[in-house]
Parts: sequence; structure tokens; C-alpha cells
Amino acid sequence: MTRIVLVLGDQLSRGLSSLRDLDPAHDIVLMAELAEETTYVRHHKQKIALILSAMRHFAAGLRAEGIRVDYIALDDPANTGSFTKEVARAIPRHRPERIIVTEPGEWRVLQMIEGWEAQFGLPVEIREDDRFLCSLAEFRQWAAPRKTLRMEYFYRDMRRRTGFLMQGDDPVGGQWNFDSQNRKALPTGLRPPPRRPKPPDAITQAVLDLVARRFPDTFGDLLPFRWAVTRHGALEALDRFVALSLPLFGEYQDAMAEGEPFLFHALLSPYLNIGLLTAHEVCRAAERAYHMGDAPLNAVEGFIRQIIGWREYVRGIYWMKMPDYARTNALHADRPLPWFYWTGDTAMRCMAQTITDTRRNAYAHHIQRLMVTGNFALLAGIRPAEVEEWYLAVYADAFDWVELPNTHGMVLWADGGMLASKPYAASGAYIDRMSDYCRRCAYDPRIRTGPRACPFNFLYWDFLMRNRPQLAGNPRLALSWRNLDRISPQEQTRIRDQARAFLDAPGTTAPAPEHPDLFG
Repeated sequence: MTRIVLVLGDQLSRGLSSLRDLDPAHDIVLMAELAEETTYVRHHKQKIALILSAMRHFAAGLRAEGIRVDYIALDDPANTGSFTKEVARAIPRHRPERIIVTEPGEWRVLQMIEGWEAQFGLPVEIREDDRFLCSLAEFRQWAAPRKTLRMEYFYRDMRRRTGFLMQGDDPVGGQWNFDSQNRKALPTGLRPPPRRPKPPDAITQAVLDLVARRFPDTFGDLLPFRWAVTRHGALEALDRFVALSLPLFGEYQDAMAEGEPFLFHALLSPYLNIGLLTAHEVCRAAERAYHMGDAPLNAVEGFIRQIIGWREYVRGIYWMKMPDYARTNALHADRPLPWFYWTGDTAMRCMAQTITDTRRNAYAHHIQRLMVTGNFALLAGIRPAEVEEWYLAVYADAFDWVELPNTHGMVLWADGGMLASKPYAASGAYIDRMSDYCRRCAYDPRIRTGPRACPFNFLYWDFLMRNRPQLAGNPRLALSWRNLDRISPQEQTRIRDQARAFLDAPGTTAPAPEHPDLFG
């Protein structure tokens, strides 16, 4: 009897649980490019192109194996644009005895799929997504006895479970975390390895043409398109990262530099999140480089921590706490998202550079996301839902399960400290220390108030004053409170007034002061 196996756009793994017992003689793989998935937020053009091209290449690979694939293209005139309606259309075509799908990565999609059995009168089998190294049941078991769910302790358990960078029961190098060695600014003259995209093949070119026609007004530049769209291409990207970038990734993973949007970062997260790579093989490749003497321990540990620590951890938090998690707003942030998040048109050079890089590449690395665009959103008190929608839209690796906890908890502290023990609030001094953005900025990171004051400075102190009732008992902010109390009442009033005037200005930005010498 025929079974319909539905494969979603972020499930492009041949080892997917729903594909393992596929019977090519009887089963049908159903894949669909859907309007509702490309438009529910204003996805970056490159993100749409990446997923659609990868889907088409994956379908072609299945067909080459002799598997029957029912593929509905976005521009098919009969395409209804909806998961549910496309499954409903496929049922009379194939007359299946059941529908099989691997559990989706988004709460709203799971809710939809769970209603299909009653709607269609057919068994719907939802299989575990075991591409992750920690199952949802295992995460709940880990979380159950704990009052606080700190990632560091989860990460250590994952090291023990996977054996990555372990010597028996002990971590290689005698410590679990080498983050203190990974905070250097980029030295003058050090250039990251070049990223040379391959010309698009016929499938990708057709998708690029489709996206250009269908989504002319959505966010982001479509070209140049640098992303791999096949498993082979993703494996090549992994090999290049390990050989060329991993050795210096650790020391400079927090650095930011104008004209260097990628630095030594891997850019592998989109391939992990749509299924072209697995977490295990990525970590194994990095670990192998350490054991062969090709990459230092601080770089390899920092990279593996991002994969088996943060990535697995935020997925567990998402599925354990949704849907209520997304509704929390611990700091009562209520300002709208500033318009310059979409345009990059602001005199704050760090914000302009990060948003411009995001528009060009559908990418910004974790410090740009956390400590530039995220830090501003936190300090300004922007509504969590609007910030989360922006992050979900603009980055090629953003899917709800990974984007929402990172933004809601880590960036905005909207969950009241479940993910992060304190808000990641910082003044302009941090950005000045970790980047060269401030050198040509109209604002001065050394000035707290006045026309040339860096907005991150007065917004930082205003954030602390505004949120002191909610944060006063946080022990990790003790130094911040002592520093705040050293500021005179008159200066505190000036800070509040300047922050309010800045945030209330049209577009939530002030005109750039005239300092032509800063741009010479």
C-alpha cells in the first residue's frame, strides 16, 4: 500500500527518520514550495532562494535513486500555497494508506500536522527528528530536576554523552570552556580567507530568477548568492572552514570589522538547519583537526560548544516551553522596531554596517546579532515579537526553534532570565573594544551625553535606570549598580532626557552631527 512521506524544506537529509524505510516501489515523497512559508515573515531573498534550490536538488537526488517524488513548485498554477491544502490535493492522486512526516521544527507547523488525522481520515505518523544529538525527551529529563536551566551545565553533559573533546570523564585540556581565550579584536593587517562562491547551476539559476520575479520587494540583496545548495557543496564548505578558518576562529570569534562580514566564522549553520550537514559530522571534523594538530583547542572547543551546547540547548528550551514562552515580556518592552532595521540608514556606524552586511549576505555573526542589533533592541525596549520577526526574516539560518529562544531569551531577556543569567546590555565601549566601527562613526563611544555621545552610552544607562525595579536583585549586575550610583542626579536626568528624545525622534535616530573630518 502507498504511503505519502512529506519532506519539509528544512529536512533535506537522506538519513531523515521518515525516509529510512522508504519503499520506492510503493511510497511517494511529497515536497512543496509554499507561498505561506515564503511570506509569513518578510524572508530575505537569499534565504528563500537557498531553501528552494536545496529542496529542488534534494528532490533530484531522490529521483536519481529511483524514488518517486511528487514535487509542487512555487509557480505551479495549481499550487494552493498551503501545507494542508497540498496534502489534501495529494491524497486523491496517490490514495495512500497513511501519511508519514518527521516532526517539524516549528510549533505552528506541528499544530497543523497534528490536525491532519481527523481532517483527512488517515493515520498520520509523526516521527522523531533524531538528527539532533539530544532528543526532546532527554532534554526534558535533564531539565526536570533543575531550578535553573543554564546552558553551561547542559553543555558539559553533552560533552560527556557525545565524547567530544573528552579524555575518559575529564575534558581535554583540563577545563570545559575556553571562552576567555576567544575575545580578541581583529589585529590590523590580519585578513580572513576569501569566500569564492561557485557559479549557480541551472537549478539554482532558475530559482534565483523565480525569486527575483516573485519577491522583488522583500528584504535583502539576491546577488551575489554564495550559499551551497547540495550536500556535496555543504561538505566542501565544511572542509574549507576546517582547513582555512577554524585555526583562528577561536581567538577572533567575537571580533567585528568593517568590510569583513564573515571573518573566520564557519557559515555552516544554514546547512545544519536545513539538513545538508549533521551536527555529529561537523563536530567530528573540528575535533579531528585538533587531534591532528591543525587547530588549537580554544578554537575547536568554542566551535563545538556552539553546536552541541547552544544549538541543542535552545531547541530543548523551545519545545519544552512553547507556546507560552513566546508571550513573555519580563522587561515590559513596548517600542516598535525602528525603520532603520530594514534600511541600515542610521548614523550609528555599527548598526549601519551590521544591517548592511545582513542585507547583502543574509548573515551576521553571533556578536553582531547579540551585541549590536540585539543590544540596541534590548536597550531601546523594542517589543520582543517585532525583534524576533526581524531576526527570523533576515538570516539564512533562522528557523523558529533556534531563532526564538536566542532572541527572546539571550538577546532581549524577555523570559526573565531562563536562558541568560543577566541581560547582555553594553555601552559603546564594548563595540569600540571589539570592532573598528567606531573609528569613522559620527558618534564618540567615550562620551555619555551631548550631541556627539554614542547612543549606546546614554541608552545603556537609561536601560539600567528604567529597569532597576526588575533587575535590582541580580547579583551579576552589582558592579553596574555601583557605577550607576556614582553618576550624579543631574547627569542621570540628562541621560534620561537624551535617551527619550533619541528614541522618540522620527525613525528612532538623530541626524548625524557634522564632523567631516571623521569621514576623511
